[in-house]
Amino acid sequence: MLTRLRGLLESVDDATAVVSSGDLSYECLLSGHDSARLRPLVGEPIELHLLHYLESQSNGAILRPRLIAFASPEDRAFFELFTTVKGIGYRKALRALQLPLATIAAAIAQRDVDTLRTLPEIGKRTAETIVLELHDKVSQDHADAVPAEAGSTNAAPKEAVQVLVQLGEGRLRAVELVGRVGRADPSIESADELVAAALRLKDV
Repeated sequence: MLTRLRGLLESVDDATAVVSSGDLSYECLLSGHDSARLRPLVGEPIELHLLHYLESQSNGAILRPRLIAFASPEDRAFFELFTTVKGIGYRKALRALQLPLATIAAAIAQRDVDTLRTLPEIGKRTAETIVLELHDKVSQDHADAVPAEAGSTNAAPKEAVQVLVQLGEGRLRAVELVGRVGRADPSIESADELVAAALRLKDV
C-alpha cells in the first residue's frame, strides 16, 4: 500500500498531478483545491500523502489502481471521512472539494449548509446529509484541522462572506478569500476589516 510520495512535481492539470521519484513517474488524482495549490510548484520537489484504491471499470471486469494525493495526513483522513456519506464516492468528492478541506470541515462543524451548497455537485439535500452524518465526527476528530477564525464563535467571518456576496462575489470565492485573510492575520476580528483585506487580496 502506497501512503507517501516524495519527488519532483512534473505537471499539474485540473484533476491530476504527475510526480517523478527515481526512475518512476506517478499520476495522482487531486481535488480542485489542491490542483490550484500545486500549479505554482511545478518543477519543485514535493511530498504528498496518498490514498491508494482500486477503481472499477467495465462493470467490474477491470480494476485499475489509483492514487489520490493530499497535502497532509489530516487532509487524507478528512477525505476518507467525507466519502463515508451516502452517494459521495471518491471521484465525486474530488470534484466537490474546491475549498481547503479545513474550511469544509469548519462548515460541517458549524452546520453551515449554505457554504457546503457552493461546492460543485453538492445540492441542498446532499449538504444537509453531510452535516447530519458528519457534524459530530468533524467536531471531535478534525478540530485541529479547522482554522481558528472559522471554528470560533466569532460571527465576523460569516458576515464578511455575506458582504462580499452582496458586492457581487461568488460565495465559494468569498469563503476562500475570507479564509485566506483569517489565516494570514488572525488578529483581524471585525467583518469590515475582513472585507477590506479580502478585497485587497483579490486585487493582488
